[in-house]
Amino acid sequence: MNNNKNEYLTKDLGEAAAIFSQDVKIIRLERDPSGFYWFVFPSEKSNELANQYWTNDLQVSAKSYYDAMRTLKDRLFSRR
Repeated sequence: MNNNKNEYLTKDLGEAAAIFSQDVKIIRLERDPSGFYWFVFPSEKSNELANQYWTNDLQVSAKSYYDAMRTLKDRLFSRR
């Protein structure tokens, strides 16, 4: 797995959808040896958004979050 400091990785779909819903482009999906996928984002904005997500301080529209979740699920399941 890539340990690039310019990238932010998460396995959590909810967290990834929150970041993606804030117009942060996903760089790629990266599969680890156990078969799980990592969502890879540029780190400059993603770290802050992830912290806001986990502390329940991130405000996002329900529609944007749902659309982001649907898009990421489509990307995940199209790889199987």
